[in-house]
This record gives sequence, C-alpha cells and structure tokens, in this order.
Amino acid sequence: MRHIVHILENDFRNFLRYKWWLVGLISMNLTDLFIMAIVYNRMLNPELSRQIKSYFDFFAPGLTVTGLFASAFMIGREVNMERRREVHQYMLSLPMTRFELALGRVLSGGLRGMVYMAPLLAICFAFVGLPTPAQFLVILLVLFFLAMGISGLSIAIAVSTTSLDKFVTARGLVYYLLFFCSSVFYPFSLIEQLGREGRFPMFLVTFARVNPLSNASDLIRSFILGTPSFSAEMIASVLIFSVVFTFLAAFAYIKLMERV
Repeated sequence: MRHIVHILENDFRNFLRYKWWLVGLISMNLTDLFIMAIVYNRMLNPELSRQIKSYFDFFAPGLTVTGLFASAFMIGREVNMERRREVHQYMLSLPMTRFELALGRVLSGGLRGMVYMAPLLAICFAFVGLPTPAQFLVILLVLFFLAMGISGLSIAIAVSTTSLDKFVTARGLVYYLLFFCSSVFYPFSLIEQLGREGRFPMFLVTFARVNPLSNASDLIRSFILGTPSFSAEMIASVLIFSVVFTFLAAFAYIKLMERV
C-alpha cells in the first residue's frame, strides 16, 4: 500500500504541472454550462422542453461526467509518453511489484478524475438540486468506479499504441463514440425516438443504453431531478465497465513491463 501511495503522490504532482491546461478546461466547462446550456434552453423543441424542463438542469449532471472523463483520461497520455521514451524501464528498478505499479497508475488516474470533477459536481448540486445523504454516497461511489474505468480504458489504449498520433486518434474515436452515443448532451428518449424513426442505427441506440456515461449522468439526474427513474442497471453498467477496463489496463501494463 505504501508503494501505491508513492505512485499517487507522483502522479498528482504531474497532474498539477498541467495547471494552465486545467484552468482552460475548467473555463471551457463553465462556459458550456453558464452560456451554452442557457442559450440552448431557449432553442429547445417544445415537446422536448416538456420532458426535461430546463436544458441547464439537464446538462449540469452531464457536464460533471464530461469533466470526469477528460481528467481521468489524461493518465493515458502520460503512460503513452513513458512508453515512447522507455521510462517504464526505469520504473522496473523501483522497489515495488509490477502489480502495485499497474494498480497505482489506474488508481491515480481515477482519483485525479474525482478531484477535478468535485467542483463541477458541487456546482451541479448548488444550481440544480441536492440529493439525500444516501444518494450522495451512491453518486460518489458510481463516479469513482466510472473514473477508474475511464483511467483503465485510457491506459489500455496508451500501452497498445506506439506513437502520440495514434493515441490521440484513438482518444478522439473513443470520445466521440462514448459521448455522442450517450445521454450526456440529450435525453435517451430522444435517441430512442430517432432509432424508431430509422434516423439513428438501432445498434447505436443499444450502445447508448448500456453506455456507462449515459448511466452515470442519468443516475445523478434521477436523484436530483426525479427523471429518468432510478434503475439498478445504471449502477451495474458502470460497475461492469470499471471492472473490465481496470483489470484490462493492469494486465496490459504488466505485459508491457514484461517485454523489457
């Protein structure tokens, strides 16, 4: 455990090196919420307005998940850089096991995502509504598992690509697939309607339903807005995503070390 704490300390120190990037990202997130969401609120289709009432309220939980994704995914960029510069060979000389090293990297990526996401979640609660203490704990737990899954996904991609260009391209594909086939920006009922009308492929509708970003966003909405209704599938989707990619990332990272 002591070795994992050292990894967390080192990765958080690296995280704070990107302070201007973080300032820019936070500014962009707040602009999305306080300008874009308010403007979009006046442009909604009347039928959609009856479903979600306010786009500001609807989007605030989605924005929290957006910030969590961006910050947790950063760990992959660092791991990819270490692989390209062969820094991971030096890491093998550290007095810790490969499993501790792999688990520490996944955990630090997830915790960094939680730290970045915290003020966005606080703004969401302040302007949209407060959950009960039990609901608050469930939200934190689900977001933590989501952050771990995103961190694991990022590391799995990072150790599978040999150049920054390939990593950035893969990140872009993952980003667009996970965000635009989700209920982060628009309600799932709209995605279902487009699928029934043949304007959106049904397999992408199914993907949007099981997408962990959809379920994490809707979990927060169900607690503070009352819609959509809470479902155990929201938690199950995030847990499965987290377990799969946490172990996949640890396995891929250990395999990378064994090649040295």
